[in-house]
Amino acid sequence: MNRPAMIEMIREQGNKPWDVIIIGGGATGLGCAVDAVTRGYKTLLVERSDFAKSTSGKSTKLVHGGVRYLAQGDVKLVKEALTERGLLEKNARHLVKNIEFVIPVYSTFDKLFYASGLKLYDFLSGTLSFGNSTILSPEQTLLKLPGIKTVGLKGGIKYHDGQFDDARLAVNLMQTIGDNQGTVVNYMEVIGLLKSKAGIVQGVKVKDRLEGIEYELLAKVVINATGVFADSIQQMDTPDKKPSIRPSRGVHVVLPHRFLPTSQAMMIPKTSDGRVLFAVPWHNKLVVGTTDTPDDLITDEPVALLDEVDFILLNAGYYLTEKPTYQDILSVFAGLRPLAATYGNEQKTKEISRSHQVVYSPSGLITVLGGKWTTYRKMAEDAINMARRLGNLPYKPCQTRNLPIHGNVLHFDAEDPLHIYGSDADEIRSLMALEPAWKVPIHPSFTYTTAELIWCIRHEMPQTLEDLLSRRTRCLLLDAKAALEIAPKVAHIMAEELKKDDVWVKSQLHQFSQIASGYLIAELSK
Repeated sequence: MNRPAMIEMIREQGNKPWDVIIIGGGATGLGCAVDAVTRGYKTLLVERSDFAKSTSGKSTKLVHGGVRYLAQGDVKLVKEALTERGLLEKNARHLVKNIEFVIPVYSTFDKLFYASGLKLYDFLSGTLSFGNSTILSPEQTLLKLPGIKTVGLKGGIKYHDGQFDDARLAVNLMQTIGDNQGTVVNYMEVIGLLKSKAGIVQGVKVKDRLEGIEYELLAKVVINATGVFADSIQQMDTPDKKPSIRPSRGVHVVLPHRFLPTSQAMMIPKTSDGRVLFAVPWHNKLVVGTTDTPDDLITDEPVALLDEVDFILLNAGYYLTEKPTYQDILSVFAGLRPLAATYGNEQKTKEISRSHQVVYSPSGLITVLGGKWTTYRKMAEDAINMARRLGNLPYKPCQTRNLPIHGNVLHFDAEDPLHIYGSDADEIRSLMALEPAWKVPIHPSFTYTTAELIWCIRHEMPQTLEDLLSRRTRCLLLDAKAALEIAPKVAHIMAEELKKDDVWVKSQLHQFSQIASGYLIAELSK
């Protein structure tokens, strides 16, 4: 896929209405577009920056039912999420991994309490179970989690959940849309809604942020799937619309794998303020998070506060033999959860349900609120069901429950770093065969090679250096300092592929440096 071809598809459509136009290229929007296009609807998705640029690229990397939501009594949400977890594991085997989680416990009461709760978790997963939970002895717990504190350890509870690479799934969903003749364009910003004389939404006005060209695009139905930015689109429709989103900032700290040298993940069920914390192995590093802090400043690049980093280090340190410090941090990243909530209530953000809502205004604009990555497919199904009715589209049932996502393969070597590319991995290996130097990792901290970078540039529509180093690869999130070290080399590779000049390279390096500073603990602590 390439962006110029997508722009040409928009031009070819001209004044003919699309069946569905979707605003937003995160989990929700991409899911909606996959659902719509596989039902046979003429579908366009526009994203004002890059796919998964905001919340959808900065999750805890878990496909899970939500153990903490079970503790809050939200059984319906947990059951729905566990079902979706199982479907996603079948449809994207190259990206979704069944991983063992262990809860270390330091009291007999906690051991019994969590064991009973996780049996209910097992039951709710039904035939899509990832495996049964079991009680572990202290010795078994230490074998699973070498590096945890031993004093007072009563044992642990092992349970199963899912792990994935969020931005890579987003790219594969984008490719799935293209595979099914849909149109999807990044850096295409909605600057207005088109309405009939009766006030019914009948399209969008967009601006190509790279070329500066504006288009007026007609549609039978428009879906606002912009996550934390949903209110800005709703207020284009109804200027006095009250906010529907209550954002919550989630911060993650990335540490060397030595802090928990195992393939198992650790769940800390109760931190100093009652939240849940995860320590999850990911791309040969350890991701620890997350926080849950109200944040009214809605931006693509939220920045962690030192208090939040301290909270994560302190609570992880209660459980780890080696207590992590600022000097150990490889990267810090933050995202905003698009919680659907009524302003003015006293709920803490950690108490707000992650259930989604699909609503529509008198003008016919559909908006998807709330939700999370695990349930993106169900959110999309609900949204397209509503779009079919409001847009008077021909009835076609949802196809995504058993739809293989681009890259899905039944058999692969999970130890091969290229397995995340699924069915595209062989073509990347062909690139490696052309030039021996392209097989070499671009930096000792990463497994990514020049061949992978070139493949991503040619087939996955990155338009900026940050697109490539943050989402097509995960370098910025895994080790921000190392990402800055390779940035000049990568910028020149990208410039050669995209036919850009030295002015572009200089501009990209400056922009990337500014963004990367928000991931460096040394910069945050100044």
